[in-house]
Amino acid sequence: MTSSPQPPTEPTEPSEPSAHSGHAHDGHGHSSGHSHSHGHGPAAPVSKHLRKVIAAVLIPFAVAVFVGMAVLWPGGTPEHERTGVGFDRQTQQAKVVSLENVDCKSVNAAQVPSSGGASAPSGGAARGAQTGECKKATVEIGSGPDKGRTFVEIVQPGAPRQLADGQEVVVAYAPDAPRDLQYSVIDVNRKLPLAVLAGIFALSVVLVGRMRGLFALIALVVSFGVLTLFILPAILQGSNPLVVAVVGASAIMLIALYMCHGLTARTSVAVLGTLVSLLLIGLLGSVFIDWAFLSGNTDDNTGLIHGLYPDIDMSGLLLAGIIIGSLGVLDDVTVTQTSAVWELHQADPSMGPRSLYRAAIRIGRDHIASVVNTLVLAYAGAALPLLLLFSIANSSMGSVANSELVAVEIVRTLVGSIGLVASVPVTTALAALVVSADRPESPAVAPASGPVRGRGRRRKR
Repeated sequence: MTSSPQPPTEPTEPSEPSAHSGHAHDGHGHSSGHSHSHGHGPAAPVSKHLRKVIAAVLIPFAVAVFVGMAVLWPGGTPEHERTGVGFDRQTQQAKVVSLENVDCKSVNAAQVPSSGGASAPSGGAARGAQTGECKKATVEIGSGPDKGRTFVEIVQPGAPRQLADGQEVVVAYAPDAPRDLQYSVIDVNRKLPLAVLAGIFALSVVLVGRMRGLFALIALVVSFGVLTLFILPAILQGSNPLVVAVVGASAIMLIALYMCHGLTARTSVAVLGTLVSLLLIGLLGSVFIDWAFLSGNTDDNTGLIHGLYPDIDMSGLLLAGIIIGSLGVLDDVTVTQTSAVWELHQADPSMGPRSLYRAAIRIGRDHIASVVNTLVLAYAGAALPLLLLFSIANSSMGSVANSELVAVEIVRTLVGSIGLVASVPVTTALAALVVSADRPESPAVAPASGPVRGRGRRRKR
């Protein structure tokens, strides 16, 4: 008697998109998992009541995130006078138009900076270079107000960066220097190989992931947009780096997860698990950065930032980097764990939340082991030159770990890893509760579930 009005009401449920129609058209949205034990499609929708509860939590959070972005929106990177130091240099595109071999002594190469500025030999190496064969490159400016102007660059035989005829390069411009020394080659132009590699990556993602891969690429572009248009300029304008990072990371999380995985209860659980883990990472990072007296000003780049923008809280910038760096791996862990719980429920709908948790947490333990190892090795690989310097100096492990350069990486790695480890049980527990939460409604639909189940499957086909 109650089954006849059900079909018209099913399509009006707002929380489940059309991608889930394969499981939702059997007459009862919350019972579709019982008629599909193969589990190859999207997960069955949860009850309307539970979706309302999830929406009541996530909608205010999403509104708060985007209101925060509107309040903190910087409106562009603040202007400043270039110092000509490090990355803060005026640069132009150029091209090597001719290259000839010359005697190093004839061009006084020991006193002429080699290509890149940082590779000039000194002492015995410089004297050796004077008697060797150098390269004299004529470089033509290809952009800016001096387009078409040429200058000479001497490349010494011991320089790590050797130039070739016709090579595209990047040159630095020093307007206050003498005219003959205003331009110097600082790098090669790598835009073409990088663009080709990016194209191969995008094509691979779309060919394998198809529409989902396409949405993942769009989400990646949006994430970089939030980073470059909001997070970085807002920090440069003096906003609190931690607040900006939390708001920006939350926006990236909401956009990327829902764009890639759909507006579903399953995605919402992954969002909640990621949010809890990010809060834990922020809390632990704040405590241990203060406790360990980490200033965040550890190298030339951070020193230059502090010199250009002294009002930036460098320790807050360090914490912001930890939060943003952990977000990408957290998304992977939480989505995987949520999907595991949903698939387990579809395989055996009789499993309760406790059984689902126990089964899914075993999958999570394997994920923890691999992800944490990956994270530690990634940070170790990035800091490998630094570790080699300490090894050359015969420093003890205690001395190495105590230096701020290494301590920053230790705190970054361990705080991020703790957040990853915590995300597994938190997300698994949430998913197990959510996917089982429509059971209290099952007695109300039990009289119709028997005969409708079979007809629903035939009607879908």
